[in-house]
Amino acid sequence: MVDCDPSPDPRLLLKVAETQDELEACFQILHDAYVAAGFMQPHPSGLRATIYHALPTTTTLCAKWEGRVVGTLSMIRDGVFGFPMQQAFDLSAVRALPGQIAEISALAVHPEFRQTGGAVLFPLMKFMHEYCVRYFDTRHLVIAVNPNRFPMYEALLMFKRLASQEVDAYDFANGAPAVGATLDLRTAKEQMRRAYGTQPGRRNLYDYFVVRDLPNIQWPKRRYRTTNDAVMSPALLDHFFNQRTQAFQGLDERQKALLWSIYEQAEYRQVLPMLAGGEVPTMQGLRRHARHSVLCPASLHVADAGVEPQLAAHVVELSLNGCQLRVAHPLPSGTEADATVNLGEQDTSRLRLSVVRHVSFDGECHVLGCRFRAVDDAWRRCVAALESGLTAADVHAS
Repeated sequence: MVDCDPSPDPRLLLKVAETQDELEACFQILHDAYVAAGFMQPHPSGLRATIYHALPTTTTLCAKWEGRVVGTLSMIRDGVFGFPMQQAFDLSAVRALPGQIAEISALAVHPEFRQTGGAVLFPLMKFMHEYCVRYFDTRHLVIAVNPNRFPMYEALLMFKRLASQEVDAYDFANGAPAVGATLDLRTAKEQMRRAYGTQPGRRNLYDYFVVRDLPNIQWPKRRYRTTNDAVMSPALLDHFFNQRTQAFQGLDERQKALLWSIYEQAEYRQVLPMLAGGEVPTMQGLRRHARHSVLCPASLHVADAGVEPQLAAHVVELSLNGCQLRVAHPLPSGTEADATVNLGEQDTSRLRLSVVRHVSFDGECHVLGCRFRAVDDAWRRCVAALESGLTAADVHAS
């Protein structure tokens, strides 16, 4: 099965789907593939655009051949609706592990390119794998796939079955059977090295997925080190979920309110679904989406005696008044430190912070909640861009 071309045809381009035409083509290919496989009933729109595609925590990738979309795949981070597969599979064991999770979903390749020895499939999966590691701040992947397709994920990509048994009727796939599986991207590198590191050229999956860079990948342009590439502007939300599929009409009252909790800007209010009675939903009691998710390298200078004076860290969530830090060594509450944070290639911030809470994952990873004593203009500009930008393009153009 393995035939990974280290130099794909230059006519192939891999990128984040961000325009209406690209997203429409992705949703159409997905619809046709799912209908053909029996995973959904035909929709009048000819599209499969789920409510998860409406979230800023979902990124859809596309493979384009000479400018035409021929493949797609979506990555869903944990957001206000959770994961599609959690309705059928218990993800508590994965959630208890350190690191972010992403569900890999909505994979489809145009019929013309399904018999090409993976000329589109493997580059698309390589793009997904690298994007999750470099941009999406993801450690664990989860999937729900048809049992007859699971051996590829297990044998080639090192996925392992979840503890749950096979599901006989998975509602998200029109009642088809499904297998749940997970992959730890951190340990997968060594597994791939052992399994494929000595294989020749096109059969060396370790070289292909871990070592090699594909010139066909067009990486998103980012000023700040955000982890989401939100593309759903008010116009795109309206087009796909009100006009083309009417997906918003099928939401219950809580789902509608959750959408309002993440799309707070006034520009979205005209296209979001209203609650019963036409009321604007209140946000009290709702689980809020971490809008300012980032992965910014940082260094901490700690003055307290008995604490390592210089610590490496990553800012993984930020706001105007505080942040979350991921560190290898814990710091007790009340610890004060000076922090230097690399917000982007040209943006560095220097802060004074105090640790207010600490969460440990089996002693391997520590997340610190911090409150700022002082912030600088670079930090303020970054937060302002994140709060005012409707899409990733807006944020990184500021």
